[in-house]
Amino acid sequence: MRPRIVEYDRRWPEQFELVSARLREALKSVEVSVEHIGSTAVPGLAAKDVIDVMTAVGNDADLVKAADALAAAGWSVRPAGQGNDHPVPELTSDPREWVKRFAHEPEGDRRTNVHVRVAGRANHRYAILFRDFLKAHPDEAARYAEAKRGLAESCDSTAQYAEEKDPVCDVIYLSAERWAQEVGWQLPPWPRH
Repeated sequence: MRPRIVEYDRRWPEQFELVSARLREALKSVEVSVEHIGSTAVPGLAAKDVIDVMTAVGNDADLVKAADALAAAGWSVRPAGQGNDHPVPELTSDPREWVKRFAHEPEGDRRTNVHVRVAGRANHRYAILFRDFLKAHPDEAARYAEAKRGLAESCDSTAQYAEEKDPVCDVIYLSAERWAQEVGWQLPPWPRH
């Protein structure tokens, strides 16, 4: 199925809060923080109408516990090793830094992607810094939206879209890292409730 980019919807933050509450209930046996990430977390940014959520856990054992808890609560969880993040050029190539578990909503619920990552690892930092950089740079967010629209028109599937979008995001992320150093940006403390 071809991806569809829609204009920013002011209801997305409220929808994230509802999803976050359900996730916290499903994950009450694991210490987590829940963050709204991705394009729906950036005011004004066009996006696919899918809420992206990152659930950060403290270690690899909790990564497994979180995936099991989500599956028990009806979320569709990909098997371990499927859906890991891609290593970003110029960052660490250590595969542990890019491990995640991925889930999507129970059948009939609001479209949601859940990325479960270990707090402090490269892929955890990437998601939060990427979001914060785009929030602080509306001009970059607008250029990113145009790139996404172009990719959505040229890609035949969401998988192809995601694969072709990765290098675009990586270029933005490298700019975000420079910005983070300039302004002293740091990851928020974990866990953040």
